[in-house]
Amino acid sequence: MSLQLSGINKSFGSSTALEAIQLSVAKGRFTTLLGPSGCGKTTLLRIIAGLETPDEGELHLGDVCLFSTTRKINRPVHKRNFGMVFQDFALWPHLTVLENVAFGLKATGDKTNWRQRTMEAIELVQLQGKEKRYPHQLSGGQQQRVALARAIVIRPQLVLFDEPMSALDALLREEMRLELMNLVRSIGFTTVYVTHDQTEAMSMSDEIIVMKDGRILQKDTPEAIYNKPTHPFTARFIGKTNWLEVDKRMIRPEHVKWAPLTDSDLTYSGIVQTVSYMGERYEVTVQLSTGEVWMAYHPTRLNVGETVQLYVSQQQIHVL
Repeated sequence: MSLQLSGINKSFGSSTALEAIQLSVAKGRFTTLLGPSGCGKTTLLRIIAGLETPDEGELHLGDVCLFSTTRKINRPVHKRNFGMVFQDFALWPHLTVLENVAFGLKATGDKTNWRQRTMEAIELVQLQGKEKRYPHQLSGGQQQRVALARAIVIRPQLVLFDEPMSALDALLREEMRLELMNLVRSIGFTTVYVTHDQTEAMSMSDEIIVMKDGRILQKDTPEAIYNKPTHPFTARFIGKTNWLEVDKRMIRPEHVKWAPLTDSDLTYSGIVQTVSYMGERYEVTVQLSTGEVWMAYHPTRLNVGETVQLYVSQQQIHVL
């Protein structure tokens, strides 16, 4: 069953957090709310969870109304059957792994076969053998898995993630990202994931919702978000952008060439400003004769101050 939000508005004092949110999340999909700090993505996630109350609007899960201002419905958190993984994991330090995971069941009042279900969740996140350990005896990645096991032990209809990897170091974040992708897809959860990290969003999601200033700017697949942004902010926020006409026509750096492919290619001359070694390639910024600065990728090191020619296929230009 899909999650439907209609006309969701939320303000904190004179500050508007969310404005006229219309959103549908399909069953079994991994949907990411992506945007900078303060864009409203965490507020929206908390409204879905029932931790915040909208000023206006309706929220449905399938045929069940979870919230409605006009019908005066507001189903409490523990009756929404959603799992949630927080940014700081929110584990009880005085409880063991087993007790932390079982807490999710006990909080809902469902104690049926609690030990068997708890152990199943622990095995799913590959923590068997660590049931008696306390959070301080676990690594950051293991604590993350405990938080996930606690969220899924209740067999939720929806799992919500609030920037769950922001507290991890870069290498562990990469490992956990792959593990989380495999786990979520193998079990088939419907997932709403909040992040400001474009790499996480692009690599993990079935669809991405780009937010800014409390509004949804675009909802689409990662490929469409990157290749066909509909708003200048989306083009700038995700990936790197070269503008042929500011806020109207753009091209990605990987499509800028150092030699013409056809006679119809557009030609730009410029001077190399910076060269950065990225391992598999060099990132080169070039100040064009028009005054704009572009980025392009080159297989070998160029010299700063060198005059170069850049070529652009008209088929690679995206018009917003």
